[in-house]
Amino acid sequence: MSFEVYKPRGERMEKVPVVSLSKTSIVLNNVARQKIDSGRIELAFDRDTHTIRIKAVDEGGIEMKKTKVFGKGFFNHFGITRRGKFEAKYEPEEKAIYANLLH
Repeated sequence: MSFEVYKPRGERMEKVPVVSLSKTSIVLNNVARQKIDSGRIELAFDRDTHTIRIKAVDEGGIEMKKTKVFGKGFFNHFGITRRGKFEAKYEPEEKAIYANLLH
């Protein structure tokens, strides 16, 4: 037999950064925004691994509107059609979040 353990809501795992993609925007959850800790970001895409990089920048880049970045141009430029929520990985030395769209 294969048993799965029930974990009540009060016993949540450590909160992780999550990046959500909709038709026109990229939304970062609270954890992701706290890790980025910047009002301006740079977006990049690795076509080989299907990974989005969201990196904090001091100048240039794209301005975040509260929780959202308008990403329609970014999606169109790279041909990104995937939608949904993606758990992300934070790299503190780069001040960047990586979201793999294949997972």
